[in-house]
Amino acid sequence: MNRRQEIDPTTVFSSLTPEVVINAVEKGLGIRCTNLCRPLNSYINRVYELQTDDGKGVIVKFYRPGRWTPAALKDEHDFLTELAELEIPVIAPYDFKDGRTLQRLGDISFAVFPKKGGRSFDEYNEDQWLELGRLLARVHSVGEGRRAKARLTLLPDRATRTHLDYILQGDFIPAGLTKKFKQLTDELLIEITPRFQGIEMIRIHGDCHFSNLIHRPGESFYLIDFDDMVMGPPIHDLWMLLPGYLSESFTEVENFLEGYETFRRFDRRTLKLIEPLRAMRYIHFMAWCAHQVVDDGITRVTTDFGSYEYWEREIRDLEEQLDRIRNPPELNGNIL
Repeated sequence: MNRRQEIDPTTVFSSLTPEVVINAVEKGLGIRCTNLCRPLNSYINRVYELQTDDGKGVIVKFYRPGRWTPAALKDEHDFLTELAELEIPVIAPYDFKDGRTLQRLGDISFAVFPKKGGRSFDEYNEDQWLELGRLLARVHSVGEGRRAKARLTLLPDRATRTHLDYILQGDFIPAGLTKKFKQLTDELLIEITPRFQGIEMIRIHGDCHFSNLIHRPGESFYLIDFDDMVMGPPIHDLWMLLPGYLSESFTEVENFLEGYETFRRFDRRTLKLIEPLRAMRYIHFMAWCAHQVVDDGITRVTTDFGSYEYWEREIRDLEEQLDRIRNPPELNGNIL
């Protein structure tokens, strides 16, 4: 799919009027709702806050058609359900009357979740790093239990290759930069692919940054938004939380690992995958922006996406990242 195949933005989710949304939830769950139907921010899906007759808040998520297969959504919900059953703090979907967690409204899949408020932190203290380590170790202990058959595997020659193929097969990059981008990303994959050989791949959150962790007073951190769960190395659920590069984050990593290893062994060799994973994340985000343009034709997460200046900047960032991978700084800590 490329930008010439854009979906008409006026037709995307056009059926989701408040009446339709409320009726779908009432029918699926067998409950009654008030007239509250408050849209919430979401770049990809359509998400609404509703209220049941007894005053409880619920969140209904309508998944963007074509973005995930039913099997991929089932992988997400199965993982959340397993975690919730073990009282790991995640927000799992409700079961509908038919016992499933997904329903269809025409071509749109949807799910309903309990509303749970909380606040995000953009930096953590020592005790919170310990808590995050324990939380993610428990998540990963469940994640290693079975495979997610319909989710990407976070390997350069699989997930990142898929993202690159999507970008290069569309008309997203100006003609004068396409060759340079392809040569650079080919070099990058050649450089980092061997580094993932023999690394364990388990079900992980996949998008574990501070906005996807909320803290509830008197409770704990909750890990939210498993839309991008993948089969990947556990280190991927750590590095996006760090305040800087590994060489700048020894204290945070040591505290995290102390908490993590309370419940699960951590392969410290994988700390060397942080910079390759950062490069893969750059490419993932480029592909995500491209999908956004194709999906609705109007949304720009990055306002200048697709411009010559945008791709010059992305190429420069990837060049710098490849150099950092090839010439890593000396690490003086004792965590490796």
